[in-house]
Amino acid sequence: MNVHQNARLTPQGRLLMVLRIEAEGWKVSTAASAAGLSQRCAYRWLARYRAGGEIALHDRRSTAARYRDRAPSERDAEIEGLRRQRWAAIGSPASSACRARPWARCCAAWAWVA
Repeated sequence: MNVHQNARLTPQGRLLMVLRIEAEGWKVSTAASAAGLSQRCAYRWLARYRAGGEIALHDRRSTAARYRDRAPSERDAEIEGLRRQRWAAIGSPASSACRARPWARCCAAWAWVA
């Protein structure tokens, strides 16, 4: 089990809190304070338990279960082609001298004024 370091309860502690509320008849506020949680968080774990049982008290993944648009579309290919064309027109990435002196292009453009 991989419990993150800021978690107040492990799945066993969540189950204990929920069983105190469901089986032993504790008030939610009392069970929450005994577990070191807010009342709102206790209600959240209680709702998860009622919806899915003991397995619902385990940690869930933080990543999305599925992605809306996984396959590259024709538009993606077009954008990639345009990016490649621009890259070829510009050449290699700017040298460190150009990055260190971004004013160089402005000075070169205004050289005729001086």
